[in-house]
Amino acid sequence: MPMHKLAIAMGDPAGIGPEIALKAALDPRVNALCKPLLVGDAEVLAVHAQACGLKPKLRKYADAAQVDWAGDGVNLLALDLNLERPLTLGKITAAHGHAAVDCARAAIQAALAGHVDAVVAAPQTESAIKQAGIEFDGYPSFVARCTGTPVDDAFLMICFDDKRIVHTTLHVGLARALELVTQPRVGRVIDATNAALKRMGLARPHIAVSGLNPHAGEDGMFGDEEIRIISPAIEAAQAAGIDVEGPFAADLMFHRRGYDAFIVMYHDQGHIVAKLLGKNRAAGMTIGTPVLFSSVAHGSALDIAGKNQASPAAIIEAVERLVGPAAAKAA
Repeated sequence: MPMHKLAIAMGDPAGIGPEIALKAALDPRVNALCKPLLVGDAEVLAVHAQACGLKPKLRKYADAAQVDWAGDGVNLLALDLNLERPLTLGKITAAHGHAAVDCARAAIQAALAGHVDAVVAAPQTESAIKQAGIEFDGYPSFVARCTGTPVDDAFLMICFDDKRIVHTTLHVGLARALELVTQPRVGRVIDATNAALKRMGLARPHIAVSGLNPHAGEDGMFGDEEIRIISPAIEAAQAAGIDVEGPFAADLMFHRRGYDAFIVMYHDQGHIVAKLLGKNRAAGMTIGTPVLFSSVAHGSALDIAGKNQASPAAIIEAVERLVGPAAAKAA
Protein backbone atom coordinates (compact mmCIF):
# COMPACT_ATOMS: atom_id res chain seq x y z
CA MET A 1 0.00 0.00 0.00
CA PRO A 2 1.45 3.45 -0.89
CA MET A 3 2.44 5.73 1.98
CA HIS A 4 -0.15 8.33 2.89
CA LYS A 5 0.62 11.95 1.99
CA LEU A 6 -0.46 14.46 4.59
CA ALA A 7 -0.47 18.27 4.65
CA ILE A 8 0.30 20.08 7.91
CA ALA A 9 -0.82 23.73 7.88
CA MET A 10 1.38 25.86 10.15
CA GLY A 11 -1.39 27.86 11.90
CA ASP A 12 -0.80 31.27 13.48
CA PRO A 13 2.77 32.30 12.55
CA ALA A 14 3.18 34.19 15.84
CA GLY A 15 2.11 31.26 18.02
CA ILE A 16 3.43 27.77 18.58
CA GLY A 17 1.85 26.42 15.38
CA PRO A 18 4.93 26.56 13.12
CA GLU A 19 7.09 25.09 15.91
CA ILE A 20 4.89 22.06 16.56
CA ALA A 21 4.16 21.60 12.84
CA LEU A 22 7.90 21.43 12.15
CA LYS A 23 8.57 19.16 15.13
CA ALA A 24 5.80 16.83 13.97
CA ALA A 25 7.14 16.75 10.40
CA LEU A 26 10.52 15.67 11.80
CA ASP A 27 9.09 13.11 14.25
CA PRO A 28 9.91 9.44 13.44
CA ARG A 29 6.37 8.33 14.41
CA VAL A 30 4.85 10.70 11.86
CA ASN A 31 7.29 9.71 9.14
CA ALA A 32 6.58 6.04 9.78
CA LEU A 33 2.89 6.69 9.04
CA CYS A 34 2.96 9.24 6.23
CA LYS A 35 4.92 11.64 4.06
CA PRO A 36 4.30 15.09 5.56
CA LEU A 37 4.00 18.32 3.58
CA LEU A 38 4.25 21.51 5.60
CA VAL A 39 2.09 24.37 4.34
CA GLY A 40 3.24 27.83 5.28
CA ASP A 41 5.89 30.54 5.03
CA ALA A 42 9.55 29.53 4.73
CA GLU A 43 10.84 32.55 6.67
CA VAL A 44 8.38 31.95 9.50
CA LEU A 45 9.46 28.32 9.77
CA ALA A 46 13.11 29.44 9.78
CA VAL A 47 12.43 31.75 12.74
CA HIS A 48 10.82 28.95 14.73
CA ALA A 49 13.46 26.41 13.72
CA GLN A 50 16.24 28.70 14.93
CA ALA A 51 14.44 29.30 18.23
CA CYS A 52 14.23 25.53 18.75
CA GLY A 53 17.77 24.76 17.62
CA LEU A 54 16.50 22.81 14.62
CA LYS A 55 18.21 22.82 11.24
CA PRO A 56 15.78 21.08 8.88
CA LYS A 57 16.46 20.76 5.18
CA LEU A 58 13.42 22.44 3.64
CA ARG A 59 12.47 21.49 0.09
CA LYS A 60 10.26 24.36 -1.07
CA TYR A 61 7.53 24.07 -3.72
CA ALA A 62 5.13 26.64 -5.12
CA ASP A 63 2.56 23.99 -6.11
CA ALA A 64 1.59 20.78 -4.31
CA ALA A 65 1.48 19.04 -7.69
CA GLN A 66 5.25 19.53 -8.01
CA VAL A 67 6.29 17.88 -4.72
CA ASP A 68 8.97 15.20 -4.98
CA TRP A 69 7.68 12.79 -2.36
CA ALA A 70 10.70 10.50 -2.76
CA GLY A 71 13.23 13.18 -1.81
CA ASP A 72 14.82 13.63 1.60
CA GLY A 73 14.33 16.60 3.91
CA VAL A 74 11.06 18.33 4.85
CA ASN A 75 8.71 19.21 2.00
CA LEU A 76 7.14 22.66 2.19
CA LEU A 77 4.32 24.16 0.15
CA ALA A 78 5.74 27.68 0.40
CA LEU A 79 3.14 30.45 0.52
CA ASP A 80 3.66 34.17 0.21
CA LEU A 81 1.65 35.34 3.22
CA ASN A 82 2.41 39.07 3.15
CA LEU A 83 3.66 39.11 6.74
CA GLU A 84 5.71 41.75 8.50
CA ARG A 85 9.45 41.14 8.51
CA PRO A 86 10.90 40.40 10.96
CA LEU A 87 8.12 38.36 12.50
CA THR A 88 6.99 39.40 15.99
CA LEU A 89 6.22 36.28 17.99
CA GLY A 90 3.33 36.41 20.42
CA LYS A 91 1.62 39.31 18.66
CA ILE A 92 -2.04 39.32 17.60
CA THR A 93 -2.52 40.96 14.20
CA ALA A 94 -4.91 40.72 11.26
CA ALA A 95 -2.02 39.54 9.07
CA HIS A 96 -1.44 36.58 11.38
CA GLY A 97 -5.14 35.71 11.22
CA HIS A 98 -5.06 35.84 7.42
CA ALA A 99 -1.94 33.66 7.40
CA ALA A 100 -3.45 30.89 9.53
CA VAL A 101 -6.58 30.76 7.39
CA ASP A 102 -4.64 30.92 4.11
CA CYS A 103 -2.43 28.00 5.14
CA ALA A 104 -5.42 25.85 6.09
CA ARG A 105 -7.23 26.76 2.86
CA ALA A 106 -4.19 25.90 0.71
CA ALA A 107 -3.85 22.54 2.47
CA ILE A 108 -7.55 21.77 1.91
CA GLN A 109 -7.22 22.71 -1.77
CA ALA A 110 -4.25 20.33 -2.07
CA ALA A 111 -6.42 17.56 -0.63
CA LEU A 112 -9.35 18.35 -2.92
CA ALA A 113 -6.97 18.17 -5.89
CA GLY A 114 -5.74 14.76 -4.74
CA HIS A 115 -2.16 15.85 -4.00
CA VAL A 116 -2.47 14.86 -0.31
CA ASP A 117 -4.72 12.35 1.42
CA ALA A 118 -5.53 14.34 4.54
CA VAL A 119 -4.90 17.64 6.34
CA VAL A 120 -3.81 18.55 9.86
CA ALA A 121 -3.93 22.18 11.00
CA ALA A 122 -1.76 23.65 13.74
CA PRO A 123 -3.55 26.08 16.10
CA GLN A 124 -4.93 29.41 14.97
CA THR A 125 -5.71 32.49 17.08
CA GLU A 126 -9.38 33.34 16.74
CA SER A 127 -8.92 36.94 17.87
CA ALA A 128 -6.39 37.45 15.05
CA ILE A 129 -8.81 35.93 12.54
CA LYS A 130 -11.53 38.24 13.86
CA GLN A 131 -9.21 41.24 13.38
CA ALA A 132 -8.76 40.08 9.78
CA GLY A 133 -12.52 40.29 9.28
CA ILE A 134 -12.77 36.63 8.26
CA GLU A 135 -15.91 34.63 9.01
CA PHE A 136 -14.69 31.83 11.27
CA ASP A 137 -16.50 29.94 14.03
CA GLY A 138 -14.31 26.84 14.05
CA TYR A 139 -12.78 24.50 11.51
CA PRO A 140 -15.84 22.31 10.74
CA SER A 141 -17.77 25.20 9.15
CA PHE A 142 -14.59 26.56 7.56
CA VAL A 143 -13.78 23.20 5.95
CA ALA A 144 -17.40 22.92 4.84
CA ARG A 145 -17.22 26.27 3.06
CA CYS A 146 -13.88 25.39 1.45
CA THR A 147 -15.25 22.09 0.13
CA GLY A 148 -18.73 23.21 -0.91
CA THR A 149 -20.36 21.15 1.85
CA PRO A 150 -23.49 22.48 3.61
CA VAL A 151 -22.29 23.95 6.90
CA ASP A 152 -24.97 22.02 8.80
CA ASP A 153 -23.48 18.74 7.56
CA ALA A 154 -20.01 19.33 9.07
CA PHE A 155 -19.30 18.38 12.68
CA LEU A 156 -16.38 18.27 15.12
CA MET A 157 -15.04 14.99 16.48
CA ILE A 158 -12.52 15.43 19.33
CA CYS A 159 -10.16 12.47 19.63
CA PHE A 160 -7.78 11.52 22.45
CA ASP A 161 -6.60 8.18 23.81
CA ASP A 162 -9.48 5.77 23.06
CA LYS A 163 -12.17 8.47 23.10
CA ARG A 164 -14.00 10.10 20.19
CA ILE A 165 -16.50 12.85 21.03
CA VAL A 166 -18.74 14.39 18.35
CA HIS A 167 -20.52 17.71 18.84
CA THR A 168 -24.03 18.30 17.51
CA THR A 169 -23.51 22.05 17.97
CA LEU A 170 -20.24 23.88 18.51
CA HIS A 171 -19.22 27.55 18.70
CA VAL A 172 -22.57 29.19 19.31
CA GLY A 173 -24.17 30.63 22.42
CA LEU A 174 -26.03 28.17 24.58
CA ALA A 175 -29.42 29.67 23.70
CA ARG A 176 -28.65 29.23 20.00
CA ALA A 177 -27.37 25.69 20.60
CA LEU A 178 -30.72 24.79 22.15
CA GLU A 179 -32.46 26.08 19.01
CA LEU A 180 -30.16 24.05 16.77
CA VAL A 181 -30.77 20.71 18.50
CA THR A 182 -33.49 19.43 16.19
CA GLN A 183 -34.39 15.92 15.13
CA PRO A 184 -32.97 16.38 11.59
CA ARG A 185 -29.69 17.76 12.95
CA VAL A 186 -29.29 14.95 15.49
CA GLY A 187 -29.99 12.51 12.67
CA ARG A 188 -27.30 14.14 10.51
CA VAL A 189 -24.68 14.01 13.24
CA ILE A 190 -25.40 10.31 13.82
CA ASP A 191 -25.08 9.63 10.08
CA ALA A 192 -21.83 11.65 9.82
CA THR A 193 -20.33 9.91 12.85
CA ASN A 194 -21.17 6.46 11.52
CA ALA A 195 -19.72 7.28 8.08
CA ALA A 196 -16.54 8.79 9.55
CA LEU A 197 -15.89 5.81 11.79
CA LYS A 198 -16.31 3.46 8.85
CA ARG A 199 -13.89 5.61 6.85
CA MET A 200 -11.44 5.21 9.75
CA GLY A 201 -11.64 1.42 9.44
CA LEU A 202 -14.43 0.37 11.84
CA ALA A 203 -16.75 -2.02 10.02
CA ARG A 204 -19.74 -1.62 12.39
CA PRO A 205 -19.34 1.38 14.69
CA HIS A 206 -21.10 1.40 18.05
CA ILE A 207 -22.28 4.92 18.96
CA ALA A 208 -23.66 6.47 22.15
CA VAL A 209 -25.75 9.67 22.16
CA SER A 210 -26.16 12.02 25.11
CA GLY A 211 -29.24 13.82 26.25
CA LEU A 212 -29.56 17.59 26.34
CA ASN A 213 -30.92 18.08 29.84
CA PRO A 214 -29.66 16.97 33.28
CA HIS A 215 -30.07 13.21 33.70
CA ALA A 216 -31.18 13.07 30.04
CA GLY A 217 -34.43 14.72 31.09
CA GLU A 218 -35.37 12.04 33.67
CA ASP A 219 -38.44 10.95 31.65
CA GLY A 220 -39.53 14.53 31.07
CA MET A 221 -39.03 15.84 34.61
CA PHE A 222 -36.17 18.15 33.58
CA GLY A 223 -37.11 18.82 29.97
CA ASP A 224 -38.62 16.82 27.14
CA GLU A 225 -36.13 17.32 24.26
CA GLU A 226 -34.95 13.76 24.76
CA ILE A 227 -38.49 12.48 24.22
CA ARG A 228 -39.46 14.84 21.37
CA ILE A 229 -36.17 15.19 19.47
CA ILE A 230 -33.25 12.96 20.42
CA SER A 231 -34.95 9.58 20.90
CA PRO A 232 -36.85 9.78 17.58
CA ALA A 233 -33.59 10.61 15.77
CA ILE A 234 -31.88 7.63 17.40
CA GLU A 235 -34.78 5.33 16.51
CA ALA A 236 -34.70 6.49 12.87
CA ALA A 237 -30.95 5.81 12.71
CA GLN A 238 -31.44 2.36 14.23
CA ALA A 239 -34.11 1.62 11.64
CA ALA A 240 -31.55 2.58 8.96
CA GLY A 241 -29.13 -0.02 10.34
CA ILE A 242 -26.84 2.18 12.47
CA ASP A 243 -25.71 0.71 15.80
CA VAL A 244 -26.55 3.68 18.04
CA GLU A 245 -27.98 3.94 21.56
CA GLY A 246 -29.19 6.64 23.95
CA PRO A 247 -30.00 9.23 25.02
CA PHE A 248 -27.75 8.87 28.06
CA ALA A 249 -27.04 11.38 30.82
CA ALA A 250 -24.00 13.37 29.64
CA ASP A 251 -22.36 13.30 33.09
CA LEU A 252 -22.32 9.49 33.14
CA MET A 253 -22.14 8.51 29.48
CA PHE A 254 -18.35 8.54 29.15
CA HIS A 255 -18.00 5.77 31.73
CA ARG A 256 -19.84 3.39 29.39
CA ARG A 257 -17.55 0.93 27.65
CA GLY A 258 -17.68 -0.60 24.20
CA TYR A 259 -18.61 2.55 22.26
CA ASP A 260 -16.53 3.83 19.35
CA ALA A 261 -17.85 7.40 19.64
CA PHE A 262 -19.94 9.55 21.95
CA ILE A 263 -22.24 12.23 20.49
CA VAL A 264 -22.97 15.25 22.68
CA MET A 265 -25.45 18.06 22.13
CA TYR A 266 -23.38 21.19 22.81
CA HIS A 267 -19.81 22.45 23.23
CA ASP A 268 -19.16 22.06 26.96
CA GLN A 269 -20.64 18.56 27.23
CA GLY A 270 -17.71 17.34 25.15
CA HIS A 271 -14.96 19.91 25.55
CA ILE A 272 -14.81 19.78 29.34
CA VAL A 273 -14.23 16.03 29.20
CA ALA A 274 -11.66 16.33 26.40
CA LYS A 275 -9.68 19.14 27.97
CA LEU A 276 -9.72 17.52 31.40
CA LEU A 277 -8.74 14.01 30.32
CA GLY A 278 -6.84 14.75 27.09
CA LYS A 279 -5.11 18.01 28.01
CA ASN A 280 -2.85 19.34 25.20
CA ARG A 281 -2.95 16.08 23.26
CA ALA A 282 -6.49 16.00 21.86
CA ALA A 283 -7.10 16.34 18.13
CA GLY A 284 -10.21 17.88 16.57
CA MET A 285 -11.39 16.09 13.42
CA THR A 286 -13.89 17.59 11.00
CA ILE A 287 -16.35 14.97 9.78
CA GLY A 288 -19.09 15.11 7.16
CA THR A 289 -16.90 16.75 4.47
CA PRO A 290 -15.01 15.16 1.56
CA VAL A 291 -11.61 16.10 3.01
CA LEU A 292 -10.13 14.25 5.97
CA PHE A 293 -9.22 17.20 8.19
CA SER A 294 -7.98 17.36 11.75
CA SER A 295 -6.74 20.14 14.00
CA VAL A 296 -5.31 20.31 17.48
CA ALA A 297 -7.71 20.96 20.34
CA HIS A 298 -5.49 23.53 22.06
CA GLY A 299 -4.66 27.14 21.35
CA SER A 300 -1.70 28.90 19.78
CA ALA A 301 -0.04 29.60 23.19
CA LEU A 302 1.30 33.01 22.20
CA ASP A 303 3.04 33.35 25.57
CA ILE A 304 5.49 30.52 24.89
CA ALA A 305 6.00 31.03 21.14
CA GLY A 306 9.69 30.87 20.25
CA LYS A 307 10.73 29.36 23.59
CA ASN A 308 11.05 25.73 22.46
CA GLN A 309 8.52 24.67 25.10
CA ALA A 310 5.67 23.48 22.89
CA SER A 311 4.95 19.79 22.43
CA PRO A 312 3.83 18.39 19.06
CA ALA A 313 1.86 15.64 20.83
CA ALA A 314 -1.55 16.86 19.65
CA ILE A 315 -0.44 17.08 16.02
CA ILE A 316 1.08 13.61 16.24
CA GLU A 317 -2.22 12.39 17.75
CA ALA A 318 -4.08 13.98 14.83
CA VAL A 319 -1.79 12.27 12.31
CA GLU A 320 -2.24 8.92 14.00
CA ARG A 321 -6.03 9.34 13.96
CA LEU A 322 -6.04 10.21 10.26
CA VAL A 323 -3.51 7.77 8.83
CA GLY A 324 -2.82 5.29 11.62
CA PRO A 325 -3.52 1.55 11.38
CA ALA A 326 -7.33 1.83 11.35
CA ALA A 327 -7.32 4.57 8.72
CA ALA A 328 -4.81 2.71 6.61
CA LYS A 329 -7.00 -0.38 6.74
CA ALA A 330 -9.93 1.62 5.48
CA ALA A 331 -8.02 3.42 2.71
